Amino acid sequence: MSRRITLFRAAALAFGFSFLYAPIALLVAYSFNASRLVAVWGGWSLYWYGELIRNDKFGAAAWNSLRIAVMAATVALVLGTCAGFAIERFARFRGRAVFGFMLLAPLVVPEVILGLSLLLLFVASQAWLGWPANRGLVTVTIAHATFGCCFVAVLVRAQLAGFDRALEEAALDLGARPFGVLWRVTLPGIGPALVSGWLLAFTLSLDDLVVASFVSGPSATTLPMAVYSSVRIGVTPEINALATVFLGVVILLVTLAFSLIARQERRRLAGR
Repeated sequence: MSRRITLFRAAALAFGFSFLYAPIALLVAYSFNASRLVAVWGGWSLYWYGELIRNDKFGAAAWNSLRIAVMAATVALVLGTCAGFAIERFARFRGRAVFGFMLLAPLVVPEVILGLSLLLLFVASQAWLGWPANRGLVTVTIAHATFGCCFVAVLVRAQLAGFDRALEEAALDLGARPFGVLWRVTLPGIGPALVSGWLLAFTLSLDDLVVASFVSGPSATTLPMAVYSSVRIGVTPEINALATVFLGVVILLVTLAFSLIARQERRRLAGR
């Protein structure tokens, strides 16, 4: 009986992983397809990677996406960290419940509504203040930082909830100034949340299509927008090659983040 249960669990686990990762594995494999037809295997080839490098449209869109993702993730990290500190450390200020609700609202609001509301905000700001002059990289960056900081705030708040404040009190007793305690004790202590939050905001910015479609202009085409416009007229192995490249970049960044978190965890355990 126990053997049957073990076999059933192994089969269910294999089915689950296959359901999740088999399409990604097929995408990576077909990015090396020599045939122009996606569904017809024509042998192994790197031809479409060369075509991807020579494609200026995808190159410009990828550069826009990377710039927007880096700037939006950095802004989201700063704003989200401040919001996480405000929610966790300043528990008795007026309007805390409203602030917490407004902070978490973008996490559950549909992207269509979020994109439309940000578009109306930029249009009204342009009419009243004359800024922004047009929709482009700045408006997309602001939009991505808006919902990215919410994810960062949740991670920072969770990390601060389990942080040992005795370390901060000990540093203050030893003569450290509050800013020095924040910079040398608190922020390194919540480093895993900061790294994870930045990477999460970076990934969400790279992945976003709906919000960027509302707030971008002709000069700020992101990579998901370029891929979507190309897929509408037919999928080519060039798209598979592009997805494989970005998949490799994301895996590299996630591996780096896990290695940093594991290293800090080993240092923490060694210091006990």
